[in-house]
Amino acid sequence: MKECLDPKSRKELENKILALLGETMQPLSKEFQMLLADDLVTAFESRFKVLNRTQTPIDCYVEIASEIEHQLV
Repeated sequence: MKECLDPKSRKELENKILALLGETMQPLSKEFQMLLADDLVTAFESRFKVLNRTQTPIDCYVEIASEIEHQLV
């Protein structure tokens, strides 16, 4: 995933969240629904950034652990 979603992709993701959680968010005003969808997209994007940064060290750890396991057997 890229560092940031382009505006079109971000809007598409917000719309999918609104569709998915429509009934749950129905008591909220439209403005709050949009704010919540935007916040959820931002949280999702932030989580992906963290996972992308940690992916390489995790892959290295798994590879090293696998090599050690093979050497012990």
